[in-house]
Amino acid sequence: MKVKVLKFQNIEIRFKKNLKSKNLSISIKPFIGVVVTVPIFLSYGTAQDFVLKKIDWIKKNHLKMVQKEKSHTIFDFSTKFNTRNHIILIKPTINDDFSIQYIQNKIIICIPETKNILSSASQTYIRNIIINTWKKEAQQFLPRRVNELANQFNLKFQKISVRNTKSRWGSCSYNNNISLSLHLMRIPDKLIDYVILHELTHTIVKNHSNVFWETLEKVCENSKQLDKELKNYNLSIF
Repeated sequence: MKVKVLKFQNIEIRFKKNLKSKNLSISIKPFIGVVVTVPIFLSYGTAQDFVLKKIDWIKKNHLKMVQKEKSHTIFDFSTKFNTRNHIILIKPTINDDFSIQYIQNKIIICIPETKNILSSASQTYIRNIIINTWKKEAQQFLPRRVNELANQFNLKFQKISVRNTKSRWGSCSYNNNISLSLHLMRIPDKLIDYVILHELTHTIVKNHSNVFWETLEKVCENSKQLDKELKNYNLSIF
């Protein structure tokens, strides 16, 4: 559907018609901006009146969004980003669309010269490529490492999943299903092993009692020190 872009008090706002929407709605997200979703049966004029009524709320939350964007990593053509198995580079291209080139262990993200690399669209595209690269690497490495450590210490689990988690490095369900964050791929190997063994220990002890830490220590020496080191890393780097 067609997108209309207008400025209200120096804030760029995109109006998007949507066939499924029944109500006007406003979303404000980092690197996406302010988007007003407009039901197909309403006019842009009605949507603009709606924005004017909500302008104080928009200004307040737009400021929060800008502050959050400033705390995020900003990628440009000088960026060289290393994952566990790849080097990610960013280069301009004369093509009209975003694209990716794979050359041995290099992933080259191509940004059209006609697009601003600092725009929300470009930054979001770059982030998605990095996240997807980590996820593929994590899906190859983490299940294998879980099985190695489980076999080494005779610990049993049901299933393993790898996710783009926002709050936990890992978790173990009541049924002994283990979930691990793909962001483990950017921390030291000793801490990856610590998180895995921590969750495997939860297949035996479901809480964080003294018994849990004593059990964990048998398979992972200096576990409490490693737990402290893990707190130096953030789940999100963006």
